[in-house]
Amino acid sequence: MTYGVAMMLDAGMIFASDSRTNAGVDRVASFRKMKLFVVEGNRVIVMLSSGNLSITQGALNLLEAGKVSPNGETIWTVPSMFNAAQLLGDALREVRQRDADYLMQSNVESFASFLIGGQIQGERQRLFHTYSEGNFIEATPETPYFQIGEIKYGKPIIDRVVSSRTSLMDAAKCVLVSFDSTMRSNVSVGLPIDLLVYENGSLLVGLQRRIVEGDAYFSKIHRMWGEGVRRVFSELPNPHWDD
Repeated sequence: MTYGVAMMLDAGMIFASDSRTNAGVDRVASFRKMKLFVVEGNRVIVMLSSGNLSITQGALNLLEAGKVSPNGETIWTVPSMFNAAQLLGDALREVRQRDADYLMQSNVESFASFLIGGQIQGERQRLFHTYSEGNFIEATPETPYFQIGEIKYGKPIIDRVVSSRTSLMDAAKCVLVSFDSTMRSNVSVGLPIDLLVYENGSLLVGLQRRIVEGDAYFSKIHRMWGEGVRRVFSELPNPHWDD
């Protein structure tokens, strides 16, 4: 399992993903699940992946090799983020069509999904959620974020805090708290966490950090959030109804 979050805000975009991959309690490993395609001044495209690792890696390799589009378009040349999402969906379909039946013979799921977002010169920033079947939906100001993987533990804090008007730093803090909450409740999600902050219109990567065990800031967030939740809980009134 994994956990990934991408947000599209007025000020820019936030991307974050964990690195834990497990196939049983004794087979835990770390693989980076954030992929960047960047040409400064022209395009910043970020992809987060979840699901069968061989499927997601296969789809990304097809994209990098430029072997998806019959008309020769690649992730480096597509004119819009919509076209980039189409390419990714096509690559995902191709790999699953090739491998899914063989995986099923060993009772291995071929499910995989992606979050793809960013900005290409000449158009606005955009964010898409690409499903295992290759189709996708787009984020809107009313629904400014997507999650993939183990989403349920980190969703409540995002729903309470984030809107399209949230600042990039507040959104980054919220994302890290959502990861801390998820890791607290599910051991299949764990460090390192890859975090990227993109400023709208900049066409270059802003803050980028790989958060590893012992990271001072993440440790502080973990401690302060836990203490804050316990403090607020202790201040809640006891159940009491006059009737």
